[in-house]
Parts: sequence; C-alpha cells; structure tokens
Amino acid sequence: MTSGKTIITCAITGNLTKPEQSRYLPITPEQIATSALEAAEAGAAIVHIHVRDPATGRPSMAIDLYREVMEKIRARNKSLIINLTTGPGGRFVPSHEDPKIAGPGTTLMQPEKRVEHIELLKPDICTLDLNTMNSGGEVVINTPRNVRIMAERMKAAGVLPEIELFDSGDCHLARDLFNDGTLNGPGLFSLVLGVKYGFSATPETMFYARGLLPPGAIWSGFGIGRAEFPMVAQAFLLGGHVRVGMEDNLYMSKGVLAKTNAELVAHAAGILKSLGASIASADEARAMLKLV
Repeated sequence: MTSGKTIITCAITGNLTKPEQSRYLPITPEQIATSALEAAEAGAAIVHIHVRDPATGRPSMAIDLYREVMEKIRARNKSLIINLTTGPGGRFVPSHEDPKIAGPGTTLMQPEKRVEHIELLKPDICTLDLNTMNSGGEVVINTPRNVRIMAERMKAAGVLPEIELFDSGDCHLARDLFNDGTLNGPGLFSLVLGVKYGFSATPETMFYARGLLPPGAIWSGFGIGRAEFPMVAQAFLLGGHVRVGMEDNLYMSKGVLAKTNAELVAHAAGILKSLGASIASADEARAMLKLV
C-alpha cells in the first residue's frame, strides 16, 4: 500500500478517442480547460493535455491551441499541475503498395518538432513515450535516438518528463536512459496497461512491471477501457499513483457514458478512499514531485 498521499492524474481528451464515440468528449480549448478545472475540483492534482482541431475534433499539435488551454487553466487555477503530451508524431502507417513508404495516417515527425511546444510553453510535466509497438494495424515508433533527443530538450527546458511505459522493453530502455545520464533519477513513470499488444491490464502484469522500475521511482499505473477502475485499485495496492480520464475510457459502467472527466475522477477518488487512501492536492503533489 502507498505511504503518504495518492496523486490522481486526469487525461482529459487524448489522441485516439473520437468525438463519434462520445458527445461529451472535450474538443475545443475552452472545453478542454473547463474539463481540466472540473477534474481538479473532483480531486485530480495533475491534468494530462492533448489538443484537437476545434473544427474537426481530430488530434492536433498546434502550439496556439496548447497555449490557449494552458492560459485558460492558469487564469483560474495556479496550482493544478499541467502535463502536456509529446506522443503525437510517432505513428507510421505503411502503404500497401510499398511498405517502406508512409501511407495515409502516418504522423512521423522529427523529435525536435514533437517537443517544440514544451520548449516554448514550459508546462510542469510532459510525457515521454518509450514504446515502439504495433498499434491496431499501424506502428508507433520511438527509437532510442529520438527518445534521447526529446529527453535532452525536456531537461534543457526544465520540464519534468513523465516516462510512459507500454511493455517490458520500454522499462529496460528507461533504465538505460537513467544509467547513461540522459534522464535524472529516480524518475516519474506511468505504466500503461490494456493497450493491445502491450502490457495486459492484470494484477500480475502490473506487479511485474513495477519490479522493472528503477529504485525509488515514483509511478502511476492505469488501465484502458473497462480496466480503468480495477487498475485504480491495483495501482494503489502496489504502491503507485493513479490515472483516469476520457483519453483512456469513456464509460462510468457498461453502456453508461461519462458526461465529464470530473465524474471519472470522483469515482476513482471514491475507490481510493474506500481502500484507505488520502488524495493528494495539487500543492501536495507538487511537493512530492519536487516541482517549483
């Protein structure tokens, strides 16, 4: 069980969830910021932010959209920890005619471009994905070289990386990055469970993955889809923090859509409290993560 308080992260809108799946999914900067602030009121200390094209609802990396979301959050809440994604830009879809040629849906871009918004906006935290894996019929590619370039730029910007781990090989790469000084320890990690062809969302898998983390690591674990709430309990029982949100799961229960991210956070907080957890405030989480 965790000693001290448990941090709840809320992943507000994500990259892969689609407006067609839920009419409640936040799309515009105003909707994303409002949803983040509501999640904070419900108990989230960290909000994980993707942005979307307001006209289409599709994923975007537009710096002005990130800036607008951050400004709207900061105008009403100075303490909430903002975590911006750097995940987009790593997807490869081989064309059917020639697999070495990128087909429609490919988003691969230079690693420097994937962290440009981090260097300009300097959020509290940003994600650093270590996965190279099948993703549906496509492939996500994060080579060690590109990961190192992104990590060095995050370090230079003074932004804490949250290292996202999707399978055991990612954990071994993370340890190499700490051993060679690319990253500073003990590190902040997220164990991503339930993505097809990655870590499965089971207690055994989370226990195994936790054992691959560097000594002293601060970590959270979370599940995708129907595994979201069971993994809240499992992460707490194994000494970790937790994450919920519409990026990972759109439902409160089978067939019942969550109307807000705050609903998901409140339910997670209820699970944690029933197990004896104390929920960390944003200021308490800042102290735990040594954020200024």
